[in-house]
Amino acid sequence: MLRVINAYKSSFRISVLQKRNASGGSLPSQADVVIIGGGIAGCSTLYQLARRGIKAVLLERAKFTSGTTWHTAGLVWSLRPHDVEIQLLAESRKVYSGLEKEVGQASGWINNGGLFISHTKVRTDEYTRLSSFGKAFGIESEILDAEETARRFPLLDPKAMQASLLSKSDGTVDPAMACAALIKSATSNGCQAFESMPVLQIQTGANLLGNMEVKGVVTAQGVINTKCVINCGGAWGGKIAKYGGLKGLPLLPMKHAYVVSESIPGVRGMPNVRDHDGAFYFRIQGESICMGGYEGNPHILEKGLPDNFEFQLYELDWSVFSSHIEGASKLCPAFAKSGIKSTVCGPESFTPDHKPLMGEDPQLFGLYHNCAYNSAGMMYSPGCANQMADWVIKGRPSLPMFTFDIRRFSPTQISNEKWLKERSHEAYARNYDVVCPHDEHLGGRNLQLAPLHDQLVNAGAIMQERAGWERPAFFIDGDVIPVPKYDYYGYYGHKKNTDKRYEHMLNGDHTFGFSKHHNKIGNEAMQCRNDAALFDISYYGKFYLTGPDAQKAANLIFTSNLEIDQSDKIVYTCALNESGGVEADLTVSIIDNGTGKLHEPIFKGRGFYIVSSGFSAYQTLTHMRKVINSKGLKANLTDVTTQIGILSLQGPNSQVILQKLTDSGLSNDAFPVSTHRPISVGGVGPCRALRVGWAGELGWELHIPAANMAATYDELVKVGGWKHAGWRALTSLSAEKGYHLWNADVRADDSPIEAGLGFTCRKDGYYIGKEHVDRIRTEGTMKKYAYFTLDEKTPLFGMETVYRNGEVCGFVRRGDYAYYLDKSIGTAYVKHQEKDTPVTGAYLKEGEYEIDSLGVKYKATLHLKSPFDAKNQRILGNYEDTKTNPEDEHSGQNERSGGCE
Repeated sequence: MLRVINAYKSSFRISVLQKRNASGGSLPSQADVVIIGGGIAGCSTLYQLARRGIKAVLLERAKFTSGTTWHTAGLVWSLRPHDVEIQLLAESRKVYSGLEKEVGQASGWINNGGLFISHTKVRTDEYTRLSSFGKAFGIESEILDAEETARRFPLLDPKAMQASLLSKSDGTVDPAMACAALIKSATSNGCQAFESMPVLQIQTGANLLGNMEVKGVVTAQGVINTKCVINCGGAWGGKIAKYGGLKGLPLLPMKHAYVVSESIPGVRGMPNVRDHDGAFYFRIQGESICMGGYEGNPHILEKGLPDNFEFQLYELDWSVFSSHIEGASKLCPAFAKSGIKSTVCGPESFTPDHKPLMGEDPQLFGLYHNCAYNSAGMMYSPGCANQMADWVIKGRPSLPMFTFDIRRFSPTQISNEKWLKERSHEAYARNYDVVCPHDEHLGGRNLQLAPLHDQLVNAGAIMQERAGWERPAFFIDGDVIPVPKYDYYGYYGHKKNTDKRYEHMLNGDHTFGFSKHHNKIGNEAMQCRNDAALFDISYYGKFYLTGPDAQKAANLIFTSNLEIDQSDKIVYTCALNESGGVEADLTVSIIDNGTGKLHEPIFKGRGFYIVSSGFSAYQTLTHMRKVINSKGLKANLTDVTTQIGILSLQGPNSQVILQKLTDSGLSNDAFPVSTHRPISVGGVGPCRALRVGWAGELGWELHIPAANMAATYDELVKVGGWKHAGWRALTSLSAEKGYHLWNADVRADDSPIEAGLGFTCRKDGYYIGKEHVDRIRTEGTMKKYAYFTLDEKTPLFGMETVYRNGEVCGFVRRGDYAYYLDKSIGTAYVKHQEKDTPVTGAYLKEGEYEIDSLGVKYKATLHLKSPFDAKNQRILGNYEDTKTNPEDEHSGQNERSGGCE
């Protein structure tokens, strides 16, 4: 049942915001950018575009803020377990706190701080990590014991908690005041904003290459011609996508609620509270507490929302919401004694990973998304809009926004309603769970299965999921533990799973210490180092680049030289954006022609077989397609990811094992490193063998037609001499060797020169981003990639702060355990302690380093190159001379330098 909000709640909001429409003038016939949706995301985007001189138009179907923005609690936090999110939140606070000075109209920003309440040791560990990580960005915070927490917020019961994290820069903002100020600034800078202006259609058309592009926006009052539309529709974002002919977006509206207490003496000015263990929060609102949270059984609005849902709410379902009352009352007895003044239960949009949807839609050029904020729109919107403006104007944001990019989801994921519902529900229900480094989802599993999935599960594989694909994490002996069906925690008529074995395996990683599976993973890693291990890496992205302009496309997209005469060569390369940042690192096999088989198709002229990271395969594919489209090239990209599987046999004995199954020569002379060729394995049929690997050992990848995977695997089982190994071991091996992992070691905001990948960048000829690479080569880098090892037996996971001579100089991008070295290893970009000063090798070596792990600083040893097999002898099969020399040029790098997690 719906109820319209009381007049006193909305009259001020509407009267303030309606004035902005009057300054908008008449509807224009043309605009640089059209923004659809007048909530906080749309208003923030208009504001950021106006600051850059873009003539943008904002169209709101009803009244500004009337969708979901008006009823938000307006909490703004500072600390998140990710550097990009911390920077986005910092930008949001900067915008909110500066609006009054800028335009003479306040945003309602109140900097009252925030307390995160802990009830368990693992939660306190999580907060300690957050606090220490925040120091890398100047976020002031501290861990408090229960008594000190109660002194800072006297209404809290110290007996009801273990500890807390105090973040002093947190606060709240008023949604209506903020939107009004943002629109005032934007319209004073030449932009226009219209209420009561519903969009009826997004006009599209095909370009010369047949790709669909935005042409304009149709409203009831006319057409606005534009090549750029930004979807800021919030919970209605999927419907707006359909206006452009798309099937929708991976978002699901749900009911989300909070209650407002009667006046509580002594609460004014207290910090806001998040009790993650209790799954609820407090927002201090004058003399009252707004209390809300995340339940295990939220109301899912599967049919979506009506268009006319303006300033409306649902009746609160106390049978759902009451789960928060007990915990909130125990933590704050004064709240228990107060009455409830009002309730707010409104729709919010939620996504499968609880992160917004941003960026250009790969299916419709010119349509950008900036929506689905998972009830965190007030926190993130100004920061995200800042990135959105760069995305539109410069082609890419300044921060590496992959975790928010719409392309993080593949078409297979987006089109599967079961996956969307399960994963979105789980993301909502587990929103306040401890974020452990190796946790796995339970919902949305078994969406995409590699050809050997069943065989590997039967062999003891404990599966993990990436990009919708199931892959082996590690193996156990003597048991078969498949991933169970998602049970929605027993809600919505589902029976709870009685077989908890898989969940129990995951529980072994619910720690910020070493995993309970640490030794199992180490045994697999050392099996690869000392003997031979078999990895199934079938979920890698696999593409053919062909057509009359294939060579031109390769020259533009890739940094390495692909015009070499050697037709069996495998080239490790980067693909850059226009700002010189690394959009992907991958391997490209040169193929001049084939026999017509799947593993070697027939095509005219030169073609390329591209193998990319699996978890970012769709992002890589769409990046390449975008370049081809923007340059008008006659080149084709064919995705064969599901049609070809990959078995990777790695280790000192891999050659002996594989030679038993093939007549093809496998010596260094007959089959050199970084080459490929068709071979037959065990009489099953031909496949393409690539002499590469991500472990840093002698080995081959066998790229096999999916129909032949089972038979090839059976032949390998028969010959024996190897053991199964999973991705946890493989990522450890790659970290130890010093191979890069995209979106961790190297990201879209890193130059190849900064990342130590300058050897992939050719000096001659043009490629996208080359001018930035050449400039950095000449002027020097402001940050430099380095390796760190710890002598202390403490784990590194990434996001630990690094200190040079006692001062913050960076943070760990990626941490793992190097089992051969028997040390924790991490990578970080070190910045100079003097601003705008290049970082040199000498500067790096001169410093004394420490890494903060769980609030303790450990002495760290810096290495310019990976300290493992610096001379690259093991990949050649030379295991007698593998002494390390970290100063060797290209040490720790070869044909598979990373990026393929």
